[in-house]
This record gives sequence, structure tokens and C-alpha cells, in this order.
Amino acid sequence: MSEDIEAKIRRLRELGKASTEPEAPKTAAPPVKKPPKKPRGVGSIRSRERRKRILAGAAVLLILILIISVGAYVYIQDQSASKLTNEKNQKLREVYTYFRGELVNSSRNCTSKPIAIRNELINEIRHANSLEELSKIDVKAAYNQAVKDYNACLANIEKQKQEKILNETKQQKIQQIETEFQRLLAMPLPDSLRAKVVASMKSLENQVENAKTVGQVNSINAAPYLLRLWREYYYYQIDNIPGQNVILEKNNIKRIVSKSEAKAILGGIMDYNELLQYRIYKVQYVDIALVLSRDRINGAFLSPGDEIMIFAKNSTNAPFKEIANEGYVEMVLLPTDAGLISVNEAQIQSSSSSTSSSTQYNEGHTTSYTPGGTSVSNGQSSSDTYSNSQSSSQSASASYSYTVDLSQILKAVAAGKIKASPEVKEELENYGWHLINLEQSSDMLVLSPNSEFLVIIKVPSIFVPDILSHQNYLYIAKVTS
Repeated sequence: MSEDIEAKIRRLRELGKASTEPEAPKTAAPPVKKPPKKPRGVGSIRSRERRKRILAGAAVLLILILIISVGAYVYIQDQSASKLTNEKNQKLREVYTYFRGELVNSSRNCTSKPIAIRNELINEIRHANSLEELSKIDVKAAYNQAVKDYNACLANIEKQKQEKILNETKQQKIQQIETEFQRLLAMPLPDSLRAKVVASMKSLENQVENAKTVGQVNSINAAPYLLRLWREYYYYQIDNIPGQNVILEKNNIKRIVSKSEAKAILGGIMDYNELLQYRIYKVQYVDIALVLSRDRINGAFLSPGDEIMIFAKNSTNAPFKEIANEGYVEMVLLPTDAGLISVNEAQIQSSSSSTSSSTQYNEGHTTSYTPGGTSVSNGQSSSDTYSNSQSSSQSASASYSYTVDLSQILKAVAAGKIKASPEVKEELENYGWHLINLEQSSDMLVLSPNSEFLVIIKVPSIFVPDILSHQNYLYIAKVTS
């Protein structure tokens, strides 16, 4: 702008100089012969000089006018330029007032466009040639646009961040769903149930993919689907186990229940994690022999076919633990000392007789007198005793004893060394039960509570490991109803 003003001033100065300088002489034309002039008078000469002076004054005046005009123009231009400069500075201050802080200094990638708008404003302000051009520059509108672009950029970054979080959450949710379903898919499922499991898993994954927010993704819960599918699998297991009973195990506690009871128990569970704590086993009975003291097997008052339950207590203060809730007695064998029979008989006779006699003689004399008022007495006595006794006694005694070991007799009978009639064999075979029945009927304990019995029981095979690991602490209870 200042360069334009200076150029105009130079042109004006050259114009003023051109007006004062005399015109360059023209090339003289070929002389033409004129008639001789008349001699001029003095008045004409003065008139010519006066015109010259007038022309010179007019030229000087014109130069002064031009100088004043140029000065005035320069002054006016200087004032306009100063005002324009001030307005530019004001506009620049306005630009820097608006464009500051996070809008241009943020570490995010959203400041490039606001900075470009600011730089464009600064460039327009600096290159404005008039106040009118400067007034057309709207800093506030440009600032609002920059803020709008900045906020849009921030919103886009936040949207991308949320989309990234959403996608990561979706991936984690899908992995979680597949992991939870994989445990069920690893089971030997029938084709129809496997198709249901796969369809449910895909349905949940589609719900995750179609979710719009992280909250919607987190609200998708596979537990109700898994609860229903696992329950169907348990029902399938129960229906495919032969027999009417199954074994349910939870927390290492096993129970024999009917199939309908097992389904009722599993159907009442509404927590998927609790349902997975159950195991279902087939009931397969085995015979197992145990040697236990009679005080731990219901006093040994057990008969083949009795239904029993088995408990264990492994220390004095420990609570009883149920080992098996169902079993049956196959056989009970008495201890070896139950077959030992000892008989002792003794007879004693005695007699005695005695006679006695005795004779006793007593004699006494007493004399008394009173001389001078004093009483004096004198007495004598004597006693004689005669006795005679005679006794006799007679006694006689007789005793005998015998001992029988029935176990040895049974061995001999089994080896054919003793010929026994069928009646004797039957009595020997039932001796043990006769002994136990006599104890019950007579209310008299014959065998010691610490006597050890051999008990053969029939229990489901699933209980055998627990029974054997607790065999020193077992208690057998007879089921009475």
C-alpha cells in the first residue's frame, strides 16, 4: 500500500516539473520570406513582458497548488494508511483473542483446521487494501466455523474411540460366549440338542454384533440359554441310564435318587453355575467285604437283604459324613470267638454235727456289823463251771468241664472227617443267627461290643472309593422304613 502511495507522489512531482519547464524548441521550418515587419512600439514590448510575468506567476501558482494538493493527498493517504493499519492490528488482536487455548494448542489432531482458518484470516487482514475490504473480514464467523470444525473433529475422535472400545468389547463378549458354550459342545450331545446349542450360540453372537453401545453388549447374558441347554443335556443323560435310579453328586456328596426325583432337583435350580456342580452317574452295584466291630454295624443285628446307609467319622470332634445313602447287606459272619463253647460243671456235698453241755456252781457269803455308828461288811464268793463239747463234719465234691470249637468242627465236616447228619449240619449252619437271635430275645449281651464281624455289603460302585478310604471310621446304619 505504501509503495502505491509513493509511486503516485512521484508521478505528481514529475507532472509539476513538466509544467514549469519550457517546451523544447521545435525544429525550424524552412524560412519563408515575409514582408518586412513594421518596427514595434514600446507598448507592445511592455505588453509582451507583462504576459510573460503573468504566465510565470500562473505557473508558480499552479506548482504551489500541485504541491499543496500532493501534500494534502499524501496526508490524507497517510491518515488512511494509519487508520487502516490500526484497524488491521485491531483485527489481528481479535483473531488472536478468539484463536487461542485448546483450539490451536491442543495435543489432539484437531487443531490443524482451526490453525489454517486463523492463518487465512491473518493473511487476508494483512493484504486488505482498504477499510471496506477489512470490514468484510468476519473474525467471529470464522471463529465459530473453526470451533464447529474442532468440536466435530473431537466428536469424531471420541466416536472412533467409542467404536474401538465397542469393537473390543464385542470381541471379548463373543470369545466369552464361545468359551462358555465350548464346554457344553464338548459333551456327547445328540444331534438335535447339538443343533440347538449351536443355534443359541450364533443367536447370541448376532445380538452382540448388532449392539450399538457397550452397555447393550454387556447386557447380553448367555446364562439363561446355557441353563436351559445344560438342563436338557442332564435330562438326556438321565433318560439314557438304565434302571429307575441314578446317582447325583454335588460337592463330593453322592446320593441315589429316582429318575423323576433327579429331574425335579435339577429342574428347580435357577443358577447356571450351581447346575454345573452336579454330576450324574449310572447305578452299578458291587459287593464289598468289611471287617467292623459290632458297635459300628448296628450291633451286628443285620440280616441279608437289609437296606443300609453308611456314614464316617474320622476324628473325635469331627461331624459325621454321609458316605452312601443306599446299600444292602449280603452276608454277616460272626467272629471266631463266637464258635468257642466252654462248659464247666461242679457238684459239692457236705455234712456236720456237734454236741455240747456245761454245769456252773456259784456260792457266796456276806457278814456285816455296825460298831460306833460305822457300817462294816465282809463278803466271800466262789464259782465253779464244768463244760463238755463234741463236733464232727463230712464233705464230698465232683466237677467236670469241656470246650468245643465250632469253627474246627465246620472245617472237619467240610473236609469229610466228621460224619454229620443233615440235622446237625442245619443246626451248625444256623448257629450264628441263633446266637444273635438269643441275644435279642434274652436281652443279654453274649458277644463283646468290640467283637469284629465280617460284613459283605452291596453298594453302588461310585461309593466304593469313599468307603475304602474311610473303612477305619465307618458306621453302618440299618434303614427301618
